[in-house]
Amino acid sequence: MAENAADCEIPQRRVGITKEQQNGSFVDSSCLRERKQRDKEERQALVLWKHPITTLQYFFFELLLDAKDWTLKLYKRRGMVCTFAAIFLIVTSAYYIEGAHQEFVQYVEKKFLWCAYWVGLGILSSVGLGTGLHTFLLYLGPHIASVTLAAYECNSVNFPEPPYPDKIVCPEVEELQSTISLWDIISKVRLEACMWGAGTAIGELPPYFMARAARLSGAEPDDEDYEEFEEMLEHAQSAQDFATRAKLAVQNMVQKVGFLGILACASIPNPLFDLAGITCGHFLVPFWTFFGATLIGKAIIKMHIQKLFVIITFSKHIVEQMVSLIGAIPSLGPLLQKPFQEYLEAQRHKLHHKSGDTTPDNENWLSWIFEKVVIVMVCYFLCSIVNSMAQSYAKRIQQQKYSEEKTK
Repeated sequence: MAENAADCEIPQRRVGITKEQQNGSFVDSSCLRERKQRDKEERQALVLWKHPITTLQYFFFELLLDAKDWTLKLYKRRGMVCTFAAIFLIVTSAYYIEGAHQEFVQYVEKKFLWCAYWVGLGILSSVGLGTGLHTFLLYLGPHIASVTLAAYECNSVNFPEPPYPDKIVCPEVEELQSTISLWDIISKVRLEACMWGAGTAIGELPPYFMARAARLSGAEPDDEDYEEFEEMLEHAQSAQDFATRAKLAVQNMVQKVGFLGILACASIPNPLFDLAGITCGHFLVPFWTFFGATLIGKAIIKMHIQKLFVIITFSKHIVEQMVSLIGAIPSLGPLLQKPFQEYLEAQRHKLHHKSGDTTPDNENWLSWIFEKVVIVMVCYFLCSIVNSMAQSYAKRIQQQKYSEEKTK
């Protein structure tokens, strides 16, 4: 840090800047900007594959500090904590006491865990601590696709599905429907999709609260996205590149249109929606205006669009056409078509599997590849969390040095 400060002083001496100019805002701001950029590059280089020991050390330090902060926050709200603890004890007692209510308790438990599972995946997809885990592609999308294939194979949507059995199976009693409509399949997966969408809406709250707290307190927030947002507002008129213009379009829509603007941004796949949360917090948009529009857009409108796309893509006739088109590829066609046919045949066998039957456990290479991709992405996500927390601790150290230099 001392070297960075010295770099800022050398040019001033060479060109003979006066004391008044040396104290000018232009020199100070340019030196500070260069120093912050160097500090940022140093933090970004702090990753597991470059500095594993230092990264893990900083990660544990940041974890301890966060645990301390959360403990203090819970202590300040000990009345609320005691209330939740009392509710938890009552629910636990009802769960373990024998009685006629156990059937209802087990039903509520399964539904609650099923909903919490999808809400948690939605939060992971939306927050992600800088990277995000693409849980729609990894979990919800495949679940909707499997339900769609099962609906056409069973010719019914009255089959049991997780969390009740571990896997989707066709009903033992034939209750065939004349036709399977898109609405039938949409209704079958509505709960999972809406819970996942609600989770993504909850995950958009941290940028909103961060920007709102910074605006109300007048302090500079410890967030680089917010700093980029303020710089974008300062240079709004001179913006030339497409990315900046797209961000400004989102910011203008949210600021001018309000609830409908937030709803429009949340209702479509929008990688810039974090900027909408920062914009709403910065301009002090009421919480329920922001969260209500985000919840409706992500949990209802956007999820129905995504569900329709997946259901149409994996409908029976389109899947059969796709497999036949793969077989039409010269030379490699039959070789690539075979594993897809084996996978579809294995899924049909599982759907008609009865509880007492034994099923061959032949693993298809497509399933094997997908499982390994999921494992790799989850591991990368965990590594990104470690890197992000280590970089946060490094930023604490840099800010402490800034404050010590100011007091000297």
